[in-house]
Amino acid sequence: MTMPLRILIAPDSFKGTLTAAEAAAAMESGVLTALPDAVVMKQPLSDGGEGMVDIITGALGGRIITTRVSGPLPEQRVDATWGLSADGTTAVIEMAEAAGLLLVPKERRNPGITSTIGVGEVMKAALDEGVSSLLIGIGGSATNDGGAGMAEALGYKFLDAGGSPLDRGGAALMNLAIIDPAEKDPRLDRVEILVACDVQNTLCGKEGASAVYGPQKGASLSDVSLLDKALGHFGRLIQSQLNVDVLSLPGGGAAGGLGAGLVAFCGARLLNGIDLVLRITKFDERLQTVDLVITGEGKIDRQFSYGKSLAGVVGHSKKLGVPALAVVGRREGDRALFVNADAFADIESLVDEEFSEQEAMNNAAVMVAQKTNRLLQRYLSRT
Repeated sequence: MTMPLRILIAPDSFKGTLTAAEAAAAMESGVLTALPDAVVMKQPLSDGGEGMVDIITGALGGRIITTRVSGPLPEQRVDATWGLSADGTTAVIEMAEAAGLLLVPKERRNPGITSTIGVGEVMKAALDEGVSSLLIGIGGSATNDGGAGMAEALGYKFLDAGGSPLDRGGAALMNLAIIDPAEKDPRLDRVEILVACDVQNTLCGKEGASAVYGPQKGASLSDVSLLDKALGHFGRLIQSQLNVDVLSLPGGGAAGGLGAGLVAFCGARLLNGIDLVLRITKFDERLQTVDLVITGEGKIDRQFSYGKSLAGVVGHSKKLGVPALAVVGRREGDRALFVNADAFADIESLVDEEFSEQEAMNNAAVMVAQKTNRLLQRYLSRT
């Protein structure tokens, strides 16, 4: 008797349409339609952005906590959810819960004034619980303040040449003269802070935080130039006053420079986000028990090998000799870039010559199920 095919379903979110858990459920539906006797395991993923709190907190048997904190806009207050492990030693935080782009109406998006202060307030709440480790995902930010707001919430002072406190936001960093750590929360020196970071962008320059991500946060071309200069000034002061080099730090430009700020002000370590999530959720242990893995997310492009969820799944599956398939919202680039000996065994995209992006977004769950069905049947016909 032929053994049922064992399949691990492990997608990231399809941003704006499906959470990772919803995508996994849709994929499972497609698998079981094509192969009713398949043994299916689901493991939703995150590379440090949306869904990280739920995924890792669940893996650690923990609970979700909601804390009222400052939002990214001045005077804004938001409810930020974060996770606490079952043993109380580890907090799991998504910066987007306190300073995310989706918290800011499109007409008010302005990285010159948005702040990460709420992120620091969530970190402080976690420290109040007595944790010894913070896991922080920094995807989806609305900010460009280099983590200055976060550090302010944890006791740092940022002063201008006259000794007055700076306004919050990325633009105000141009006026920074003094970084005062005298009242830094001493607990920062007693905890391990690991940052799930899915990009390698440095703080400044043409591949820096302002140039690459500023426009999607509401920055004009002139805003981008100002913000880039402000972060450069900020980085040089961190170097001269704190003796930490964040200007050349890969990932320092993540989340509008929050990556650099967490390293400089909190002694954090930046790690590949998907690798961190895969390790904590014991992904490889599950991989060793299956015949096939199906993954996916909203978009795949030429950058897919640079620390994204799909690349992480492919890397781990190749290492263990498990074929990987992918269903994505949109594919940008020749199919041969993604379907080859070093990548996927096959791939399907919701957006194609038959369906537009809007149609795919309007019917995402149904289409993910249908494309998974088609992908699996095609794969089985070739094996």
